[in-house]
Amino acid sequence: MKKIISTPKAPAAIGPYSQAILYEGRFLFTAGQIGIDPATGQLAEGGIEAETKRVMDNLGAVLDAGLSNYDRILKTTIFLTDMNNFTAVNDIYAKYFTEMPPARSTVQVAGLPKGALVEIECIAAAV
Repeated sequence: MKKIISTPKAPAAIGPYSQAILYEGRFLFTAGQIGIDPATGQLAEGGIEAETKRVMDNLGAVLDAGLSNYDRILKTTIFLTDMNNFTAVNDIYAKYFTEMPPARSTVQVAGLPKGALVEIECIAAAV
């Protein structure tokens, strides 16, 4: 059984998808989050650091709505439009995972929605 998860504390889906799916009350699969401020609908200003912080805050809001949190993330995938931003993203990302960080993949892509520089998705255990 799957349940659609949605919260106004993260950007609304900009296509035919859900912010997250809670599967059998045990696993949460999130859509990729980009650095859109849910209050304004605009990308965070200030470059890769600002976008990454906003992405992580958006991800946290979706996790919370799906009965999970950063500590319960099992796997993340990070999409970057420029691998030269890896260190800046990694420095911010690391602040959210001080103990037992999740498995992770990081890939460079040709482009992201709305011209974003970074997108992150995850799979987490639900509480």
